[in-house]
Amino acid sequence: MAHFQYIALDAKGEQTTGTIEAATEADAISQIRSHGLYPTQVVEQGKGSLNAASTKGKTSVGKKAKGKTKVKKVSGGRVKPKVMMIFTRQLATLIDSGLPLLKGLDVLGKQEPNPVLKHTITSISESIQSGSTFSESLSQHPKLFNKLYVNMVKAGELGGVLEVVLTRLAEYMEKANKLKNKIVSAMVYPFIVMFIAVAILIFLMVVVVPEFKNMFKDLNTELPPISEFVFGFSDMLMKIVFYLPVVVWLIFGLMLFIFLFSKWSNTVSGREKVDGFKLKMPLLGDLQRKSAISRFSRTLGTLVTSGVPILQALNITSETSGNVVVSNAISNIHSAVKEGESIVTPMSASPVFPPMVISMVDVGEETGKLPDMLLKVADVYDDEVDNAVTALTSVIEPLMIVLLAVIVGTIVIAMFLPLIKLMDSVPS
Repeated sequence: MAHFQYIALDAKGEQTTGTIEAATEADAISQIRSHGLYPTQVVEQGKGSLNAASTKGKTSVGKKAKGKTKVKKVSGGRVKPKVMMIFTRQLATLIDSGLPLLKGLDVLGKQEPNPVLKHTITSISESIQSGSTFSESLSQHPKLFNKLYVNMVKAGELGGVLEVVLTRLAEYMEKANKLKNKIVSAMVYPFIVMFIAVAILIFLMVVVVPEFKNMFKDLNTELPPISEFVFGFSDMLMKIVFYLPVVVWLIFGLMLFIFLFSKWSNTVSGREKVDGFKLKMPLLGDLQRKSAISRFSRTLGTLVTSGVPILQALNITSETSGNVVVSNAISNIHSAVKEGESIVTPMSASPVFPPMVISMVDVGEETGKLPDMLLKVADVYDDEVDNAVTALTSVIEPLMIVLLAVIVGTIVIAMFLPLIKLMDSVPS
């Protein structure tokens, strides 16, 4: 048996040091956690010393001058969700393997290629060494670690299950990112096809159609109505494309519209109307609603499972919902629960939540397995979103093909119909 020196944090965030007898470092960490402490450093006697930055005995982290130095916040960029997910999963694996938190952060900081995250990890390590808890250190970097992340880590610290909570966070981030990518792919596809259709239309109208128009003008041929329409549309488009003042005014008008719309959509009433429209859009509205329900269920289920109190979990879920209409519905649930009502009652009064979700939550409350039921709802709606994306793609694809065929076919008919009439009028 060996003796290990340690520095740990208790439930109040106070730092304490001591010595413990154990067979291995992992065993020492396990014993420390069993006493309700969270170890930040564990060193075997004779093989190293505790970090000099840490204070001896008990140190309150609330005092700025003695136990806690102010850490400079990181600014200058964001980190992709995938990078954050990998960092979280790697840290969970290192801690689960018995590595102290500071050592795990040091390992990840040295190998991290992203400069913003690398700087942040160093800053977090310095903050912990100066007496802050891990969750307090994370809260100093709100651009990278939102309230969901910080509160789950805090619950994991207090429960002594940080590695479990970090694993749940990584899984949550992975599924949320996957769901977001599905929504984006469903929305991007029709816009790409539409862009190609418009590009083909402009090319035909500006390059090909004028040549035929000049040819028929020289032949003095009477044009069918469809040809006159296409040639007239071509003239109008060429004036727009090649006449600089018109182009400038169109670009200016478009930029002004985007600016004004952006300003309006950032107001309370504007944001509410825009988010309400997103849920009611043809084809894509149902996809948005299912995505919002999945996000609500997974966020709330993950928070409650990790030990975050239900009222605090509802507040965090409301702030991270991504849609004002859904956020308002969750806020109403929070108010009702605060007054002593069940979650089901305000959910039933909201048009946001479908009957199936309400029924599953009701069963979860009655059986005492609400977190498990919420996660099951999230899994169900993840599959629903996946199916909706597949169905939407299968519907949009033939519609776009038909649209392109109609546009190109109309132009071809308009160009060749006068030729056919001209050939018919020529005596054999």
